[in-house]
Amino acid sequence: MANFVNTTLMDGYAGGPHITEKQSGLANQAIIGEADYVLEGGQNAKAQVLTNNSIRIFDAVYSIQGRRDVIAANDYTDVTITNGSQGMNRNDIIVRRYRKNSLSEIESTEYAVIKGTPSTGTATDPSVTEGDIRTGAVLHEMKLYRVRIEGLNIVSVDQLFTVLPSMATINKDLVDTSDKIAVKSYKQADMHLQSFYNVSAFSAYKVGREVHFNVSLDPKSGTTLLANKLYAITSAAIATDLRPAVLTHIQCVGCGQSWENTCAVMAYVDTNGMIYFSTPATRAFYKFHGIWIAAN
Repeated sequence: MANFVNTTLMDGYAGGPHITEKQSGLANQAIIGEADYVLEGGQNAKAQVLTNNSIRIFDAVYSIQGRRDVIAANDYTDVTITNGSQGMNRNDIIVRRYRKNSLSEIESTEYAVIKGTPSTGTATDPSVTEGDIRTGAVLHEMKLYRVRIEGLNIVSVDQLFTVLPSMATINKDLVDTSDKIAVKSYKQADMHLQSFYNVSAFSAYKVGREVHFNVSLDPKSGTTLLANKLYAITSAAIATDLRPAVLTHIQCVGCGQSWENTCAVMAYVDTNGMIYFSTPATRAFYKFHGIWIAAN
């Protein structure tokens, strides 16, 4: 009879069974993560209150520190909640409990309810056992739900676990971001441009927290701008949600009507929402282009 030895090559033929639960658990941790998760699919361990003494937990695929634990599609388990007491508040915690028999080394999982301590005031959560399966813990409890009980009644069931999205969902989110990042456009009124400028081109929009601003200005007749002086193009702070997280320098050029005689112009937007510029030489037009990260 062949004597099969443990091998580190999980995905290779070794002449017979050779993959251990430790290897599988560690590999799952590396792929899924080291914490406790419900993996996306089916009913994701949905909870339904049946009575003040019973809550139904529907099908799920758990990853408990890398140990995959599968409740088949359309299966469910009803867990029992101990009666509340009139005038008392209590928090119970429903857990998915992992156990390992220290003698046989057989591992198993089950639902359990950790009963909280009744209180006339604000109820607090009971403690659960959090072991490290990787290092040989024989007991670990994954928190699923907090059951809030006021008097005799269950008043809420709060989800405590994270549903980890599937690779298909992650890929879809990466490819299709059109509904994830809102694009918001703004009017000239939102920028409070000084009344003594003519505005010949304007756009302002925000993608997430990234602000894009473009404007072409020329001073109205009778307005004199001097070289090497600091001027504001805004008469008041720009819209609150456009103001930058930090003072940001933006691009600006001064030029003639046909882009002749261009010169670089210093310009910036400060955290208070004012936009300033200073030109080394006076020009007929000033064209601003800026991108900055808004504080909100």
